[in-house]
Amino acid sequence: MSESTKSASATAGDRTGKPTPTARSLTVMLWIVATGFFMQTLDSTIVNTALPAMARSLGELPLRMQSVVIAYSLTMAVMIPVSGWLADKLGTRRVFMAAILVFTIGSLLCANAQTLTQLVVYRVLQGVGGAMLLPVGRLAVLRVFPAERYLPALSFVAIPGLIGPLIGPTLGGWLVKIASWHWIFLINVPVGIVGVIATFVFMPDSRNPDTATFDIKGYVLLIVGMVSISMALDGRTEFSIQHATVLMLLILSLGCFVAYGLHAVRAANPIFSLDLFKIHTFSVGLLGNLFARIGSGAMPYLIPLLLQVSLGYSAFEAGLMMLPVAAAGMSSKRLVTRLIMKYGYRRVLVSNTVLVGLAMASFSLTSEHQPLWLRLVQLAFFGGVNSMQFTAMNTLTLKDLGTGGASSGNSLFSLVQMLAMSLGVTVAGALLTTFTGLMPRVTAANSLPAFHATFLCVGLITAATSWIFAQLSADIRQPTKRADPQERT
Repeated sequence: MSESTKSASATAGDRTGKPTPTARSLTVMLWIVATGFFMQTLDSTIVNTALPAMARSLGELPLRMQSVVIAYSLTMAVMIPVSGWLADKLGTRRVFMAAILVFTIGSLLCANAQTLTQLVVYRVLQGVGGAMLLPVGRLAVLRVFPAERYLPALSFVAIPGLIGPLIGPTLGGWLVKIASWHWIFLINVPVGIVGVIATFVFMPDSRNPDTATFDIKGYVLLIVGMVSISMALDGRTEFSIQHATVLMLLILSLGCFVAYGLHAVRAANPIFSLDLFKIHTFSVGLLGNLFARIGSGAMPYLIPLLLQVSLGYSAFEAGLMMLPVAAAGMSSKRLVTRLIMKYGYRRVLVSNTVLVGLAMASFSLTSEHQPLWLRLVQLAFFGGVNSMQFTAMNTLTLKDLGTGGASSGNSLFSLVQMLAMSLGVTVAGALLTTFTGLMPRVTAANSLPAFHATFLCVGLITAATSWIFAQLSADIRQPTKRADPQERT
């Protein structure tokens, strides 16, 4: 999001000569933004339980469907930096309405995809629209609401976005059971049509006439770096890219990120200022988020696949099995705040990161004869510690930004979250494919050993991230009091 966003105020409508929005229109606008955020976050997880059904319909293998998830989350990461600038330049109402329209058209096309390639391309289009729903919607709220109403307004918008990823797997499985996987995308169409009309009627339009020139060079360097590293990790298994090409893509990715760092030092208005990394809690929190979320991003993809492909669950049953994860996650959020106040961020994050890694690795012990109650306890334990991890990492990252770096820091944080989610599914898919080919015991009817090895690797990667949080000072305790509309559970 552009730095000019920071200076926006609720008087934007007055500066453009437009009448002040009524209380009714403000309430409707909050519901529009909240619904848009819900749609965006819901579609990041709703497809997970439907992947085997999609694979059967499209004539693909279930373990090679990760590109459907990666395409959406990676596109969102790519589009986040430009969304705020577009809203400043073209106006919040116009861009938000366009975002809903693109998201809806992408959803309709996804439902009518005939091949995996078509579905991935349409998911990219869906991700372009989805990426702009939250940043632009939040900016619209900040522009028209008075300062004393910022916190409750942003909190209201955040709640549906927290619920969406939690109910996504269960809702996806239910839709597959009562209809077909196509309805996972079709349900967005009527909501999107109503959203476009409501946005046109009720959302005030505001823009920033002093918008700075967009940092095109820095943006290109970032997106080439992100896409290259994703292609390098997923291309070997998904597209049979040769080892030499994978190596070249990794080198290109590293070179682009280094080049951006050198560019940001000299640029007058870089997309993300490197001064943000002078804030110790932000830099540690951001790096910790990037690597810890690789495991957390892999699990919503791996668990439904494990239950359906290896254990014979239906899509709906696999979705129901995700409910303990969501319930434990919601109930553990208050606990982590008390733990941070008592023990500090370093002790909580180091120990909890190891627990999350162990919880992930414990799925390597899954068997067909495992009692149901034990499986439910295992899922609930993972959901609880994983949710505590998100809350602790998010508050650590944002707590010391202050108003000066809030806009740019929040935007960079959102990008890292979506990139890590994409990398998590990429790594999980690559590991599954690799172990499927290497292990002689793995057959089409017995994929459990490949899942066991994948869960073990993902758990080790996550547990190793605790070393990043060990760099924190022991006396950092006070959580941020700002609302965190970006938190993804």
